[in-house]
Amino acid sequence: MALRRTLIDVTPLRSSPGFRRLWIGQTLSGFGGQLTLVAVMFQVWQLTRSPAWTGAVGLAQAVPLIVLGLFAGALVDRVDRRRLYLITTGGEAACSVLLALQGFAGHVPAVGVLGLVALQACFGAAGGPASRTFIPHLLPGHELAAGLALRRISFQGAMLLGPTLGGLIAGGPGTGVCYLVDALTFVAAFYGAFGLPRLGPGEKAARPGLRGVLDGLAFLGRTPVVRGALLTDLATTVLSMPISLFPLVNAERFGDSPRTLGLFLTAIAVGGVAASLFSGTFVRSSRPGLVMLGGSAAWGSALTLFGLSSDPWAGLALLALAGAADTVSVVSRSTVVQLHTPRELLGRVGAAEQIVGQAGPDLGNLRGGLVAGVTSGAAALVSGGLLCLGVLAVVGATTAELRRPTAPSSPHPAPAGP
Repeated sequence: MALRRTLIDVTPLRSSPGFRRLWIGQTLSGFGGQLTLVAVMFQVWQLTRSPAWTGAVGLAQAVPLIVLGLFAGALVDRVDRRRLYLITTGGEAACSVLLALQGFAGHVPAVGVLGLVALQACFGAAGGPASRTFIPHLLPGHELAAGLALRRISFQGAMLLGPTLGGLIAGGPGTGVCYLVDALTFVAAFYGAFGLPRLGPGEKAARPGLRGVLDGLAFLGRTPVVRGALLTDLATTVLSMPISLFPLVNAERFGDSPRTLGLFLTAIAVGGVAASLFSGTFVRSSRPGLVMLGGSAAWGSALTLFGLSSDPWAGLALLALAGAADTVSVVSRSTVVQLHTPRELLGRVGAAEQIVGQAGPDLGNLRGGLVAGVTSGAAALVSGGLLCLGVLAVVGATTAELRRPTAPSSPHPAPAGP
């Protein structure tokens, strides 16, 4: 019995057919998305041989989310979220088909590939916030954290396996096959979405345009617990994201071996998957805000120690610890946000969470690179980790709501049927 309580809680998969279909569909579609990410990077590199162009891939994905995200979130809070998700999923699938066609045809310039990536990200700017509203509708409050942990492990499983398989396919049959497989996985995404009930915007639909966006920002401003959760995420990503520093640290400390470099990201993913598998140890906590702060502090501490470590195996162990801490923090943060967000604001708050979760790491990697350029990779890691811990201490001290128990009931209505 004790062991069962430490393992990942799969109750949501058994109790909610709608959640089960959605989880299966998004898991397979997320795996296909990883294939496309690898294929785009590989194709753009083959076309340009320029790291600036490969860096532009992340820009093509991030800019639409930042520019359109809050307005898309307001749209999510005005319409039937299921219908909007089906439309945006269809748009993303169409972009994958176009990517597959150009991958087989060849002779498409890099700017054309990035244009399709940006167009797909435009659909994702609305589809992402819409999908974030589903779990509170499908699961009761006491199963919300377990559902979020299941979503997290599907994401990490795709991160762990997708890039490796994507590299093998891109280097063998070609990038067109990667894009084609991704397009086919959208069939699973549609399978999950068609099983959802009609999901209206709530009792009070968002006001159109900028007024709806401002209403969402006002909610964040007057709700310390949600604001503190998003600030915690920014502290861990903008101040201490380590990915861009891995090549430099590998060269400075570990002999510039590509074998070691490849293990860095793998170690983070392994730690994250392990934490998800044993998520029963934290998803049942009545203080998810405190768990979030603890997980984020463990992330900052592990990366600080990684910056100081000269032993490759100790360094990999610390990265695995960081990956596990990240999972604890992300699942707990999403639990806090969704438990404290009214149904009619889920789209706008989900859009803000998506912007923070995706733009924050990009800014963090930029910060790390700039600091390392004038100091060293180790100094950038250590300074980032310490800054992260400092900000977390301030957020925890000034946001008492994050330290208090959270009622097991959700502010949302009882879940709809399948």
